[in-house]
Amino acid sequence: MPVHPIEWRYGSQEMRSIFEVENSFQKMLDVEAALAKALAGAGLIPKKDAAKIAKSASIKKVTVERIRKFEQELQHETMATVMALSITSGKAGRYVHFGATSNDILDTAAALQIREGLAVVERRLRNLLMIILHRTLEHRDTVMVGRTHGQHAVPTTLGMKFATWGSEIGRHIQRLEQLKPRILVGKMSGAVGTGAAWGKNGEKIQQLTMRELKLSPAPISSQILQRDRLAELLNFFGLAGSTLEKIAREVRNLQRTEIGEVAEPFSTKQVGSSTMPHKRNPIRCEKICGLARVLRGNAHAALENVVLEHERDLTNSSCERTILPESFLLLDEMLSTSIFVVGKLNVFPERMKRNLEMTKGLNMAEAVMIELTGRGISRQDAHALLRKCSAAALEKNETLLSALSSDGAVTKYIAREELKELMDPAKYLGCAAAIVDKVVKDLEPLAK
Repeated sequence: MPVHPIEWRYGSQEMRSIFEVENSFQKMLDVEAALAKALAGAGLIPKKDAAKIAKSASIKKVTVERIRKFEQELQHETMATVMALSITSGKAGRYVHFGATSNDILDTAAALQIREGLAVVERRLRNLLMIILHRTLEHRDTVMVGRTHGQHAVPTTLGMKFATWGSEIGRHIQRLEQLKPRILVGKMSGAVGTGAAWGKNGEKIQQLTMRELKLSPAPISSQILQRDRLAELLNFFGLAGSTLEKIAREVRNLQRTEIGEVAEPFSTKQVGSSTMPHKRNPIRCEKICGLARVLRGNAHAALENVVLEHERDLTNSSCERTILPESFLLLDEMLSTSIFVVGKLNVFPERMKRNLEMTKGLNMAEAVMIELTGRGISRQDAHALLRKCSAAALEKNETLLSALSSDGAVTKYIAREELKELMDPAKYLGCAAAIVDKVVKDLEPLAK
């Protein structure tokens, strides 16, 4: 029975299949096949033997069961794979793994899996961005309360909020493109990176092997690829996950009963609470927030793996077996959930209007202050005047408009009807619409 939730609860089958044991061993076999072809290309083994090894390097022929049986004996996964492939390859098997070390195979196979996994991640990021941009335009002019320090600030639009999220996702897509050349790298350089087993053909073997696998060759390595590469990848995952948590946290906060401006989708038969029938809990967003913590923890573990002894030790291995597939599957789950939540997010403009009016105009104090400054009062004096009128409105439980209208220092410059016009939230949005339009235009190419 499954133990870890990524085996059944989190992540798509598409992503899971990339890290399932069959595909992991197939990638190792792919690297062994590419090495055999490179050895033949350098004239170190007969081409017919390389062809036989390559033909035999299939998980359907070199089965998981057979590899596991050898591993029980040898207590060495790579050597078990080599033994199984050697036997399956017949006489050509004597050349399997010639000159290579285990991590030539393991690190390069991991790069192949990472490439497949990143293709899924990238597709989901672009899909999420496309949905965010659609919602941005849909709510370009939907006015709502802006909040700073958890308090009502001047008005903003839901379109601005969506566009801010989209801009962040766009940067993650750019980051992913930038890190690929540093991550999608393989090695074939032997026991300590010198390629000594292949003599003067060492660099050629690596070049030919990576060309076959369509990976970049590491310019230098020890027995392993240096782990700053994986640390960068896992920290990128942590960054992307933090943005998804940021979006989910905002939805959760805006879904609070006393705010009620948006809500994550809730199906007809969905149960919110086992005891309170009325509850509609934001469980999807809460899941995203929880999984983001694991991703950031995995990023920390990846940083620890950078520090290895001499040409390598084994402390990174067990850690990476856990954090690499786990991180891919958890980010996959978070992205899929975010796509669903944002795409079907319920928006309640009437609650936004009610909340805009909750402070009885206090959130429009800045608009009046700016206008007073434009009409001759110093900015500092205008600020002090609005602070005094705001305090009076709060004390008397009246609207700011009423407090301002009864203050001669204000009405000397601005009549009541003008004040009313100034305090319309929909007319104090600055360049919000233009900003949103530009952000959407700039990000659209990344959503394709």
